[in-house]
Amino acid sequence: MTLQQLRYLIAISEHGSINAAAQSLYVSQSNLSTAIKELERELGITVFTRSNRGVTLTNDGTELLGYARQVIEQADMMEARYARGRTEYMHLAVSTQHYYFSLQAFINVAEGCASDKYDFILRECATGQIIDDVRTFRSDIGILYLDSFNSRVLKKAFADAGVTFFPLFEARVHVFVGEHHPLASQSIVKLEDLAPYPRYSFEQGQTNSFYYSEEPFGHLRRDRNIRFSDRGTLTNLLTSFNGYTISTGVLSSEMHSGIVAIPLDVDEHMQVGYIMHNERRPGELLLRYIDELHKVIAENPSVSARV
Repeated sequence: MTLQQLRYLIAISEHGSINAAAQSLYVSQSNLSTAIKELERELGITVFTRSNRGVTLTNDGTELLGYARQVIEQADMMEARYARGRTEYMHLAVSTQHYYFSLQAFINVAEGCASDKYDFILRECATGQIIDDVRTFRSDIGILYLDSFNSRVLKKAFADAGVTFFPLFEARVHVFVGEHHPLASQSIVKLEDLAPYPRYSFEQGQTNSFYYSEEPFGHLRRDRNIRFSDRGTLTNLLTSFNGYTISTGVLSSEMHSGIVAIPLDVDEHMQVGYIMHNERRPGELLLRYIDELHKVIAENPSVSARV
């Protein structure tokens, strides 16, 4: 298997046609077809189904494409960093659950970077993707949380992925609602108080397990559920409708207006932290990001107990 074959695989999947991919890469169609057939023979799978309308990825091909993109991304970053005669780029890649403090720390690092060449990546993504990004070195660090419900499952996933969890802080579980919500004036909320209202939660993609939920008590059955993939949608839902979400109580800057965080009457706490690959040796920029995480968290009064 070669990087060239993987690049061909990605190009064909993007164009949906071997001929179109060949034209974009300035190679012959026969060379492209031969490279893919050799890849299929080597791996013992069929990558594409071919028809008069073009090519379509098989299930095995779709899985291989995911790995191929990760390998090529890492290869490109390695080339950019170590190629002779090139100025070294500062690089930082973060995968995180949808937390304000991880974004703010990222912004602080970017704004304070003195280099005129850098490549920063922030991925707000599903829990399973965070673990996989760190496992494959796609990201330097991953931000997520543990509680008594998900801890056993996630710690096993960490061990399988060769990553270690480092706690940042513990937070009392809060309910987020809009300021005009019927529960907004309460000083504390019980789980049964939430039953009449829609529950908002971040969609977890293929790893749609209760244990991978970003919201505590996601395993409790609710008749009305709304799932989404970005914090902007959550803010709009909370300010416009009478639903709720459950999180740390740490409000982002855009959520301070129109949204209320109310403590949930439970014994559960969220232990928020970061994961890093056991073989990663953090560089200056990653250490700076971790330091900024601690600073942003320390400035927030909603964090009940720090680790």
